[in-house]
Amino acid sequence: MIRPILRTATTMLALAALPCALNAAEADKDPASAIRSALTQWRDDFNARRAAHICDLFAPELRYDFYGAPERTYPMLCARLHRALADTTQSLRYDLKIKEIIVSGKLAIVRLTWISTTTLNGKQQSNDETGLDVFGRQPDGSWKIIRYIAYPAQE
Repeated sequence: MIRPILRTATTMLALAALPCALNAAEADKDPASAIRSALTQWRDDFNARRAAHICDLFAPELRYDFYGAPERTYPMLCARLHRALADTTQSLRYDLKIKEIIVSGKLAIVRLTWISTTTLNGKQQSNDETGLDVFGRQPDGSWKIIRYIAYPAQE
């Protein structure tokens, strides 16, 4: 009686772990594609105002620098992102241009430009921010931003 229950429990546990194993296998096979996918998913989540997943791209140990501002952390960024998504007085959308992805072991760097378009009172304003994101491979096989620097793009 105990053996069939244990066998069933073991099978259920293996099936539950399968998606994590598949994600890790995909990230192992082509980390640059996994990183590109994570960045585009974040953009899509932000533009659709899906607040539940807006911090998924970033690791809890995140530290980042933006031109002229003091160093910030994961909780500060997440709070800022949630405030932006909750603000219905303006429309803010992001797009991105990935220039380069370099992967080395459990670290990767991405050179990119984020293009933000704000619409307020019917007027649009677009800003480009050039950045360098450092991704770290997480224990579950996903890639998350652990450090980044960004600054306004020069025209």
